[in-house]
Parts: sequence; structure tokens; C-alpha cells
Amino acid sequence: MQRLRQRADFLKAATGSKAPAGPFVLQAIKRDEDGSPRIGLTVSKKVGTAVERNRVRRRLREIVKQSAAMMRPGYDYVLVGRRAALQEPFARMAAAFDAAVRRVHAAPAGRIAKPAARH
Repeated sequence: MQRLRQRADFLKAATGSKAPAGPFVLQAIKRDEDGSPRIGLTVSKKVGTAVERNRVRRRLREIVKQSAAMMRPGYDYVLVGRRAALQEPFARMAAAFDAAVRRVHAAPAGRIAKPAARH
């Protein structure tokens, strides 16, 4: 699994499918070439201090490592961390990530993938 490093790659992923979850937003877009999935993490200063932003980043990075099998080759994924990631239980965040990956692959490009209705 490779990391996204160029701003242009982050901006391109933002035009793809989006799946909002409580602790993060997952953005995904299909690349022109195949290859291992590429991952980018971003956490805004609005989330909190540097310590809090780094904690969010570490938690998101670990979730990606645990769920790497769900991501498809030839895709770029960007996780936009939110402040809720500081308080959310890790197991619930991992389940939200798995559901978000399924939603972005089910939604057309450029669309927001809504969570399934709860009854």
C-alpha cells in the first residue's frame, strides 16, 4: 500500500465518491493505472492541537492497516479526520471504515454515499 503525497492527488480524490462517517470522511477515486491502493490522511487544524491531530492520524492509520484487504487495487483513498475520532471507540471506527469502503464502491463517482437506513 502506497501513500498519497501530492496535493493534486488529494484534490483529485475529492472529486470522487465520498462516504461520511462520524469520525472521518472517506473519499475514493479510481486511477487510470492498476496497482496497489494508495492512501492519504488529512486532519485539519480545526480538529485541535498538534497532539490531538497526530492522535487522530495514528488511529486512522491503524484502521487502514487492519482493513487493507477491503480496499481495491487501482484506487486512491483519502481519509479526512474529524474531531469525533478522538472519542470514538476504536472498534466502532473500524466498523465505520469498513462500511464506508463498501459505500464508496457502490456509489457513482462524485456522489456522496449515504449510509444505509436504520430501522
